[in-house]
Amino acid sequence: MVDVSQHELVPDHVLLDDPEEVEEVLAEYDVKKTNLPKIKRTDPALPDEAEVGDVVKIVRDSRTTDEAVVYRLVVS
Repeated sequence: MVDVSQHELVPDHVLLDDPEEVEEVLAEYDVKKTNLPKIKRTDPALPDEAEVGDVVKIVRDSRTTDEAVVYRLVVS
């Protein structure tokens, strides 16, 4: 079977497993965890260890800023 997460067009998905790092992100954007955009646990690009309630950092290539960083809350 093909590992979709390794495809060149799929951006990097990094699990934020440090609670302090998650709190820093939430404080930077002045949002609550539940206000983050959502990503389903079944999304094939997610790391295998991601669980419902985790926050994932997605780093995409961008034509204007080289990198675009977004955060998603894992939901069921």
